[in-house]
Amino acid sequence: MATVRGHTALFENPLVEGLERQPVHPTTLVIFGASGDLAKRKLMPAIYNLAHEGALPERFNLIGCARSEWSDDEFRDVARDAIKKFSRRPPDDTVLDSLLERARYVPGTFDHESVFEKVGGIADDMDEEAGLPFNRIFYLSTAPAFFETIAEQLGKAGMNHHEQAEVRIVVEKPFGHDLASALHLNNELLSVFEERQIYRIDHYLGKETVQNTLVLRFANGIFEPVWNRSFVDQVQITAAEEVGLEGRAGYYDTAGALRDLIQNHLLQLLMLTSMEPPVSFDANAIRDEKVKVLRAIKPPPVEDVPKMAVRAQYSSGVAGGKEIPGYLEEEGVREGSTTETFAGVRLKVDNWRWAGVPFYIRTGKALARKTTEIVVTLKPVPHLAFQQEGSLGVHPNQLILSVQPNEGVSMSLMAKIPGSRMRVRPVNMEFLYGTSFMSQSPEAYERLILDTMRGDATLFARNDEVEAAWRICDPILEAWSRDAGSLPQYKAGSSGPAEQDGILEGDDKWRPL
Repeated sequence: MATVRGHTALFENPLVEGLERQPVHPTTLVIFGASGDLAKRKLMPAIYNLAHEGALPERFNLIGCARSEWSDDEFRDVARDAIKKFSRRPPDDTVLDSLLERARYVPGTFDHESVFEKVGGIADDMDEEAGLPFNRIFYLSTAPAFFETIAEQLGKAGMNHHEQAEVRIVVEKPFGHDLASALHLNNELLSVFEERQIYRIDHYLGKETVQNTLVLRFANGIFEPVWNRSFVDQVQITAAEEVGLEGRAGYYDTAGALRDLIQNHLLQLLMLTSMEPPVSFDANAIRDEKVKVLRAIKPPPVEDVPKMAVRAQYSSGVAGGKEIPGYLEEEGVREGSTTETFAGVRLKVDNWRWAGVPFYIRTGKALARKTTEIVVTLKPVPHLAFQQEGSLGVHPNQLILSVQPNEGVSMSLMAKIPGSRMRVRPVNMEFLYGTSFMSQSPEAYERLILDTMRGDATLFARNDEVEAAWRICDPILEAWSRDAGSLPQYKAGSSGPAEQDGILEGDDKWRPL
């Protein structure tokens, strides 16, 4: 048995592994943009699943705020429908009723002070009714244009601090459009909130396989001795999607692949792959090491960008079993748009551990298959004596961390083909989450929302981390903005543009998609 806001609810299902039942202070969660797609698809289902598992604080309040003119009951109905549609498990009506029965809603635009006065008044009333102060979390699930406005209004209303409780603000990506806008947004947020109160969310860091990268590296003695430039030949990080725009032209055509995935998600994977062991596994120690990685990557001179970065757009074709129009024919895309749907970069982490090792990062839409993976390729053995007919030859060992869709880790080894001759071929040793733990992994947003309530910022980006990432990407964006010519094309459903091979060093090859 557990309670939500003091009301009894039956949470009979066992707790999903990874969401430990640690005490969490009573919390009021305010979602700005509660009528939006993110709130419906991710946030509401995540909150429900936390409630179902008994991971929410026993006293929990939910307040929604958006422009839609809803009553409290209409907001509850919308939240209920969203949870039933998008929850990773069939909803339990008893848990749903207990979670939503006291949910409140405030309609209005974010530039009106009265909206924030109403939100603050409701939160104060809930504290008074319960007889104790609730921690307050303000989740900015809105378009980036509203981040600064909402923070400013919270400050004006005096809601950025509380004498008896913690106040935190969660800021969704994208955090800035370039370095200048990221610096401006950081300054505006820090003029209202302290850094310890700001949680810049990147949902990739909530994925189990991403977190497991740290465990794989630092809890297994077999990897650390070879995790350096003496043994590692190259690292490839790929995030490929089968789908095209799917109605996101309004956002994507102003962002592009580099901003959408490389600047945040994929640089996060690079940091976790290459960082030094932290002195402890707390938020600041881990983030200190991550920032050191970005600072060891020298931003490229604008004139050198064509040698280390490539971009392209998809043309019409078939991907994921669907006919996909060319990017320039997609609804909502500007005529003659030079927004890239594929981006690849070669980076070097110029420190003692990684000097000389190329890190290849690529992402694209409408590609041959959906996958996000990190591939660490070791240097080949020096003596190649296995060249008999029928042998596939000696291939370098690879460690493959699959983030999605099939979460797991595999290692390629060379093995002898049975028979009288000395013939070899690569084989895989494989670990999959689904078969190894026989339990359903929590969604990334479940982990991140719970960490926000706990005040654990380990899986969130710090201000210097965001700015360092933009310093790497800014020269690439500048170079591309100067090149007004048409982009290379790749057919939807293919492995990407042929031009991506141009950023590889020596005889390096991309891992096939």
